[in-house]
Amino acid sequence: MRTTHLAALAVAVTCAAGVPTASTAWSHGSSPRVTSPHGSGVVDPADFDHPRANAWFPLVPGTVARFRGTDEGEHFRERVVVTSRTKVVQGVTTTVVRDVLRRADGSLAERTRDWYAADDDGNVWYFGEATATYDDHGDVESRDGSWRAGVDGAVAGTIMPAHPSATDAYRQELDRGAAEDQAWVVQRGATTTVPYGTVRDVVRTFEWSRLEPDVVSTKLYAPGVGIVREEDLAGGDETFVLVSVRQR
Repeated sequence: MRTTHLAALAVAVTCAAGVPTASTAWSHGSSPRVTSPHGSGVVDPADFDHPRANAWFPLVPGTVARFRGTDEGEHFRERVVVTSRTKVVQGVTTTVVRDVLRRADGSLAERTRDWYAADDDGNVWYFGEATATYDDHGDVESRDGSWRAGVDGAVAGTIMPAHPSATDAYRQELDRGAAEDQAWVVQRGATTTVPYGTVRDVVRTFEWSRLEPDVVSTKLYAPGVGIVREEDLAGGDETFVLVSVRQR
């Protein structure tokens, strides 16, 4: 997952009414206080006995989302599948989401299995990922970024709070030196249009990582759909938009 660092943002991005622009909020290297809607990040499997669905990050098995995008001038196609497979991490049964990225010529660029679970309040937790990037010949180039909560000090994070609102800030993952993604909700109730269509009540975040100090990105999440757009605001030029969503 591409992420970013708040202090690196060098452009002003106007958010919802009453929410400060990025240039104001992050002046003098400041950033929002990172919290977590589920507390300390300590996992209690009992909190997942009766999971509640999250509108902005649905985990409905059989969902297939397709994206198209560019990065550094190269064109890509991405296919994200919410599978019926599960994986137990720290005593919690997570949903396996398969994410495959291909170049314009069809060759495999990246393959990832992510592990998510919604708790009884509707917060969606991120328990890790197994990822690999591939060269033009189809050989594994790197497995950097792979991590699993509870292994070597890695801590589960939040992908989407149950009730996201502007100024919510949270860790998405924490595996020191390998995965340190964080997010800040900067807008709620937006409307945006992508190839998939026009969507409303969109949640917009800024996302960053200490491991990529020159990059800041934004993601837009639509209710009942999930991510519909993601793009770099500074330090990169990656852009992906949702093309279609269907149920198998």
